[in-house]
Amino acid sequence: MIFGKHLNKFYLKYAIPLILGIAALIYVDMIQVDIPRIIANLIDGFDQNTLTKQAFNEGLIRLSLIVLVMVLGRFLWRIFVFGSARFIEHDIRTDLFIQAENLGIDYYAKHKTGGIMTYFTADLDAIRMAFGPGILMFFDSLALGTIVVIRMTQLSKTMTLIAVIPMVLLGVVAVFILKRMRLKYKYRQEAFEQMNDFTQESFSGISVIRAFVREAKEAYFFKLKNDHFYEKHVDFVKTMIFVNIIINVFINLTILTIIVYGAYIALTGNFTAGDLTEYFTLFTLLIWPVMALSQFASIRSQAQASKKRISDFLDEKVMIKDEATAEAIDIKGGITFDHLNFSYPDDPDTLVLKDISFEIKPGEMVGILGRTGSGKSTLVDLLLRLYNVTPNTLFMDDKDIMSIQFRHLRKQIAYVPQDNFLFSETILNNIGFSEDNMSIDKASYYATLSDVHDNILGFKEGYQTEIGERGVTLSGGQKQRVSIARALAKDAPILILDDSVSAVDTKTEEAIIKNLHDIRKNKTTIIIAHRISTVKKMDKIILLDDGKLLDIGTHAALLSRCELYQDMVKKQTLEAMVEGEK
Repeated sequence: MIFGKHLNKFYLKYAIPLILGIAALIYVDMIQVDIPRIIANLIDGFDQNTLTKQAFNEGLIRLSLIVLVMVLGRFLWRIFVFGSARFIEHDIRTDLFIQAENLGIDYYAKHKTGGIMTYFTADLDAIRMAFGPGILMFFDSLALGTIVVIRMTQLSKTMTLIAVIPMVLLGVVAVFILKRMRLKYKYRQEAFEQMNDFTQESFSGISVIRAFVREAKEAYFFKLKNDHFYEKHVDFVKTMIFVNIIINVFINLTILTIIVYGAYIALTGNFTAGDLTEYFTLFTLLIWPVMALSQFASIRSQAQASKKRISDFLDEKVMIKDEATAEAIDIKGGITFDHLNFSYPDDPDTLVLKDISFEIKPGEMVGILGRTGSGKSTLVDLLLRLYNVTPNTLFMDDKDIMSIQFRHLRKQIAYVPQDNFLFSETILNNIGFSEDNMSIDKASYYATLSDVHDNILGFKEGYQTEIGERGVTLSGGQKQRVSIARALAKDAPILILDDSVSAVDTKTEEAIIKNLHDIRKNKTTIIIAHRISTVKKMDKIILLDDGKLLDIGTHAALLSRCELYQDMVKKQTLEAMVEGEK
């Protein structure tokens, strides 16, 4: 059994099935102790030649009934206890997933996916074992051990004292070993997390590994991680084996003592053959509680280590949340930055955006331009409320963004991220991600607008094509255009494309931009780009440099007055000429 603020609620939630399961377990323990007594009476009857046929038959009937009740009882406690453990595992996994969804991108910037997945697998399994087999072993060892010791004491106080003393000493030894086992299991889990991190990252970057012919080197690095996990796991297993050896030594020495002393008192006439048989059988029943306690100690030590890791994850502070006064406000697409400054939570002293002030009117098509690291994507992250901003520095339709429920805000923004993340699903389901059961006709309409419809028809399964993990079967340009189709299908008041046409040729880019002009009238569209050709027909262009707003205006206005913009146009024009010559 383990306790903690994230676990205690489950004892109350599943109290009834747990109590019923424990009750069935204790009842089975109570009646199975009658079996040695029945057998002892039969043996004494045979030995003393006093056993009648009726008594023999009654004894067999009682044994049969006890076995049937034990079978039923064991079935019930497995259903109630183990079933509750599975439900608890399900509930904790749900809590973990909800927490994972709520945590901000600042958390994922510092923690790897592979490590987080160990919370959902190995750590959660250790918690389930504590609630299932752990609870069973704890109550079974207490109930059966107490009942057996009482019955053994009734038969012989002296011999029981001889039998129990080694068991008490064993318990004392187990207490000292328990802390060591918990520490070793913690090291094992950390090594498993590191190996999981490396494996997940290698699978995600398998194309890069192959391109750089790094298979052998990565295999070597994996071997180091795997060997490290193996060493920690074996170290933990050795401790468990050492514990089992100690237990077996204590038990075997105790059995030898009972046999010798039992035979002596039986020969002196204080014990019958049936009494000795019953006593020895009872002691064999006592072995399970002792073994169960040692296993319980192992399970609990593992669960305690896993509980700490899971609790740390669940206790991780959620940075993005609504204030009590936040409202579900529908927006038209107006955006205002008013002397906004922003720094990332892990580096509050470094301003990424500095004194940003500009306005985007509803229905405008706006380009955001700037050199790498100028703060373009950060600006978009703030519009999506992926980070908190200082109140009254960023407004949506004259409403402070911090006063709008962030989930309701995000529902009204369609977003195409830089990495063009696609799900391991069909093309149809990826385009229709914003709604349930999108028709192929509707999906093809948006795919046509993003100029990817013909490419999709070229696949054997068309829109039902499975695109693999992260869209691995699609080219870079196809992934970008499917991502754009997905965003267009949301038909939101604000559309944001974060460098989303960089992997397509200029002809395709022009077609997509033209389609956006046609279908996004009266709806705000923001396009982050590196190419001048992408944004030159926008209503206005916002030029950022080193986190500052350098200038804002149309293509012609910036070309006439902004030195950085003029330099960018010259360089890109020259690049286009060179590429054309090639």
